[in-house]
Amino acid sequence: MAILPGDCVVLDIDDAAAQSTPVPYALTFTDLSYTVGSRRAGLLPPLPTDAPPAKALLDGISGEARDGEVLAVMGASGSGKSTLLDALAGRIARGSLRGRVELNGEALHGRRVRAISAYVMQDDLLYPMLTVRETLMFAAEFRLPRALSPDKKRARVDALIGQLGLARAADTIVGDEAHRGVSGGERRRVSIGTDIVHDPILLFLDEPTSGLDSASAFMVVQVLRRIAQSGSVIVMTIHQPSARILNILDRLLLLSRGRTVYAGSPSGLKPFFSVFGYPIPDNENLVEFALDTIRELEHQPDGAAMLVKFSSRWQSSLGALLDTKDDKDRSQRCTMPLELAIAESVSRGKLVAGSGSGTLSSTSVPTYANPWYVEVWVLMKRAFTNTRRMPELFVMRLGTIMVTGFILATIFWRLDDTPKGVQERLGFFAMAMSTMFYVCADALPVFVQERHIYLRETAHNAYRRLSYVVANTAVAFPPLVVLSLAFAATTFFAVRLSGGGASFAFFALTVLASFWAGSGFVTFLSAVVPHVMLGYTVVVAILAYFLLFSGFFINRDRIPSYWIWFHYLSLVKYPYQAVLQNEFRDAARCFSRGVEMFDGTPIGAMSEAVKLKVLDAIGTTLGAPLTAETCVVTGADVLAQQAVTDIGRWKCLLVTVVFGFFFRFLFYIVLHFGSKNKRR
Repeated sequence: MAILPGDCVVLDIDDAAAQSTPVPYALTFTDLSYTVGSRRAGLLPPLPTDAPPAKALLDGISGEARDGEVLAVMGASGSGKSTLLDALAGRIARGSLRGRVELNGEALHGRRVRAISAYVMQDDLLYPMLTVRETLMFAAEFRLPRALSPDKKRARVDALIGQLGLARAADTIVGDEAHRGVSGGERRRVSIGTDIVHDPILLFLDEPTSGLDSASAFMVVQVLRRIAQSGSVIVMTIHQPSARILNILDRLLLLSRGRTVYAGSPSGLKPFFSVFGYPIPDNENLVEFALDTIRELEHQPDGAAMLVKFSSRWQSSLGALLDTKDDKDRSQRCTMPLELAIAESVSRGKLVAGSGSGTLSSTSVPTYANPWYVEVWVLMKRAFTNTRRMPELFVMRLGTIMVTGFILATIFWRLDDTPKGVQERLGFFAMAMSTMFYVCADALPVFVQERHIYLRETAHNAYRRLSYVVANTAVAFPPLVVLSLAFAATTFFAVRLSGGGASFAFFALTVLASFWAGSGFVTFLSAVVPHVMLGYTVVVAILAYFLLFSGFFINRDRIPSYWIWFHYLSLVKYPYQAVLQNEFRDAARCFSRGVEMFDGTPIGAMSEAVKLKVLDAIGTTLGAPLTAETCVVTGADVLAQQAVTDIGRWKCLLVTVVFGFFFRFLFYIVLHFGSKNKRR
């Protein structure tokens, strides 16, 4: 037994009698203020005089939430509900938020708040083809430490399924618009479950009942009530709760334009508005009346300032005694020092992610529950499970490649070794290599659709950003191998490219490298451009520029010096040059003999006898006999004419592969610095 300041007694955590006593937590926030529209970076010029004035989204908000209670934040649109929730959850940059957020009297920010809390967004961000049990199991794999046995993880998931009331839907897929799955209320509970699988101490929820019918909304709030009773502090925003939901809420915080207009229990609303001069009629929904009154006051010149001032006086005067008796009991309740409280919670099985770390001091908080390679494996397993149940996506990609290959093979069927055959080969290679990059555009929606899932999971350190990039790469690569072999097998022999098995292998590798670089480029753009249609526009435009500067339309030695840099940046240049060298590298192979050199010239339209005479005259002039069988143009000559001899074919292949890694590195950089998921 220990004595704390203020005559508070704290039981020894090893005392068996203390185990039935809930671990006390008090989340307090004092004078929180957050303004947007007026800040500028130090080197930026000052705002113009006609710029819109700064807007206070939070203006001196104070309050508290305790374990075992559900605090509901309410207000009209634009009142600051979500902003307050972000402030409490540490999702606003520390330099932008004024005021204090404390848990058991200690500042709450940084790694500590991420380790002991969870944030449930308004949208249900889930993989559609995973079952409820699989979704929660993957969340457990991320959030629970490797030291915890698989059986204990499954037991935690089974207990969570029972707690959320999802036993009947446990083996049903989540579903989406195209796949029938669980109901809306069940999907919302699954979304909550993914964020509380590690049994956090603090749980923040943004509009958890939004879009649900009355029965489903009531069930969700009942689940939250049970979670609070297990020892968690629950803070949620809610729009307009029904009377049944209002009866199970513990505390309310009503906001108007970033200011507090009421803080107390639901039962205190009637006396509060009665004293204010707006008595609530009998049988009227208390919250509906309160919000309607606030909206009415907001239309007045001074807004709800009168109600804000009255609320402040109410909280500091005898009027506060009209609130429930429980408030007095709560105010006299003691709290443990934070580290001691967290250690006690962990010893009782709460905050499972920290169970292997002893105490969670500011210096010993585990940033991630698992090592990076475990995260990569779980991410890969989840992605493969989800995509395996949607085979139509890969079949469509494979079909596109096969159809493209079939069209090219039939157009460029069995090319011969003539000057026209050379030109047709050039066209085939340019079309084939550029097509590989255009086909990669189908990777654009993948991260665009997963972006919000990624943001939600990394906001509270479910896994590392690098782990996501590695897993994304590993999952994307095997299909590229299949697509490359399918395209190479469809076109190489049908077009009658030269070189046999070795040339075929190099051609297939070049196609694979093109897919690799193209998918990396598109993946990088998907992180930079968050909208699918805008992303497609950017991808198509840039790939068109790459093709223009690849060396097919204009040779390298003919490109103006001020554009030559773009030629070397072109992704299409290197695979195009590699396959050209693969095809024409044999210096002994002839592509133009005797009179074939006149094809495409005015002499080519003359009779064979005339062409032979001209050929003989040319030979006499040059001092070397020229006959109909004399080789005039070899493969080496074709390469020289196309100005593609500056880099060897293997180096071109290597550069293409390096581009793929480079763009995935840029993808990681964008995720690391551009996805902080915090307000500035």
